[in-house]
Amino acid sequence: MNASGSDTAFAGSIPEFYDRCLVPLIFEPYAADLARRVVTLGPTRVLEIAAGTGVVTRALAKALPAHVDVVATDLNPSMLDRAAAVGTQRPVRWQQADAMRLPFGDAEFDVVVCQFGAMFFPDKAQAFAQARRVLRRGGVLLFSVWDRIEENEFADVATTTLAGLYPADPPRFMARTPHGYFDRDAITRDLANAGFDTAPRIETIAARSRAESARVAAVAYCQGTPLRNEIEAQDSAGLATATSACADAIAARFGAGAVDGKIQAHVVTAEN
Repeated sequence: MNASGSDTAFAGSIPEFYDRCLVPLIFEPYAADLARRVVTLGPTRVLEIAAGTGVVTRALAKALPAHVDVVATDLNPSMLDRAAAVGTQRPVRWQQADAMRLPFGDAEFDVVVCQFGAMFFPDKAQAFAQARRVLRRGGVLLFSVWDRIEENEFADVATTTLAGLYPADPPRFMARTPHGYFDRDAITRDLANAGFDTAPRIETIAARSRAESARVAAVAYCQGTPLRNEIEAQDSAGLATATSACADAIAARFGAGAVDGKIQAHVVTAEN
């Protein structure tokens, strides 16, 4: 299924399930890591793009000194609404913005940070060029992308299970988009095409994904991501069946109680 339009549709109840289930499952470990990296750069003004429901924003607000200005943006107002409702321990600025056309002046920020958003950019080089434009000379673009789906166990099991449930047109959102931008050479090439003269540093970091049950992990993927859009496009009443099938498959591999699986991502540092 070619569902590139629905791949960016974080609407309806998806933001709530995303924030409640998926964020603690896979995003929090990398958010803390990114925040630590930003702190070491000693910025005075930070821009976050594709902030989603604010897991990195919350980590930045906690880790950075109070004088550091944090601006958090996302294309999707529903995700930002959820982020703002959850809030941060100190004020940040929330703003709807398209990473392809950032509404900021040149050289306004010391750091541009993006966790697991670059995979969704329709033109990666253009988005990176926009990040470079708003960075001051010597500033840093810091972002993470997921590694190939085979290195991310719960996502892989869910994708394989759904392929068996819908063999005529397998829902491939997870493999196609979140885990579709893992090639180091492609990342390096896109950054060069965006005007970054120095080769990026790319670190591959493995972590653990934990949930209190296989059901929680299945709900996170099937109902907290645009994978839900693909499932419901095939069968408007099939979401519960698909979620249960994924839960059974995760439990069969990882156990009936609390589950623990591998996740892996690339963290990319590009200096302006």
